[in-house]
Amino acid sequence: MKSFYYFLIVVCSWQCYAQISDFGQVNFYKADSIAYAYEGESLKNLPDLAHKLTSNLDTDVERFRAIYLWVCTNVANDYRLYLKNKKKRAKYEDDSLKLEDWNDSFKTKLFSKLRKRKKTICSGYSYIISELSKLADINCVMINGFGRTSTTTIDTYNSANHSWNAVKLNGKWYLCDATWASGIVHPFNYGFKFSYNNGLFLTEPKFFALTHFPIDSKWMLINDEEQPSFDEFLNNPIMYGSAYKHLSALHSPLKMQHLINKNDTLKFSYKLKKEVEIKDVVLVLDNGFLTQTVNPENIHIENKVLTFDYPFNNRGFYDVHFSLGKDLIATYTVKVN
Repeated sequence: MKSFYYFLIVVCSWQCYAQISDFGQVNFYKADSIAYAYEGESLKNLPDLAHKLTSNLDTDVERFRAIYLWVCTNVANDYRLYLKNKKKRAKYEDDSLKLEDWNDSFKTKLFSKLRKRKKTICSGYSYIISELSKLADINCVMINGFGRTSTTTIDTYNSANHSWNAVKLNGKWYLCDATWASGIVHPFNYGFKFSYNNGLFLTEPKFFALTHFPIDSKWMLINDEEQPSFDEFLNNPIMYGSAYKHLSALHSPLKMQHLINKNDTLKFSYKLKKEVEIKDVVLVLDNGFLTQTVNPENIHIENKVLTFDYPFNNRGFYDVHFSLGKDLIATYTVKVN
């Protein structure tokens, strides 16, 4: 009987959904202040940096918070380097020896640039967070898998394209993504602007799984029977970084592509982190010829759940973008017969 209860405890500690709300009573002001106080600190002495960030904090979650926030606000996303690596890996995809040589040389260049210039890509972010955490005696690992963004297509998912972290706090594992939380990459010149997004810190696993699919499915932190398949992952709507800033869950639509008949309606429903103004709820419909911006008429908000229906009264194929104010949240496609 005792072994049975032990089994239940182990399963619960692994599978109970771990998220930021578990620490609703924790005030991160001190941890955040320390992270900001060491702005511009060098990465050349990691033990010293880890000590500065964590030695005056009492709990693991505060120590991890200081590490995570410091990395997000001091390490820049080098998207040009990401594109170069992506191009080379595609070029050597059928030549394992050249691919291995490239990977070895790229790792050296990646971590040298990270240490010296504090610029990197996703694997650098996840590496430096895991290393600083280990120096603070926090169990943190790098997770490799697939990240779903507006710029990735089905044919680019032949190999893992993203990395993030899982951290163990109070006996439970939590998920976070410093790359996407750190800021915004300009879509044309690939310049980077720091803009911290707290929504990717200890994110609810089911919501995280809309855009992150780990190679090892155990790192979804979702019960086996509830885990999405890779095909289901590819069918998810495109969710943008701002979705994690404003939302805690997606209720509907749960898929990217929709086929409906003329005059049918599509239901939209989201769990909000905080209340929003009705005027900020916007749909942008683009049929390739005309772009139309509309404010849905039947918006309903109750217990922070935002719902509305939108009727599609004209035939055609539409890209449908959902925004809250100036922040783009999600994109769908709708074919109206």
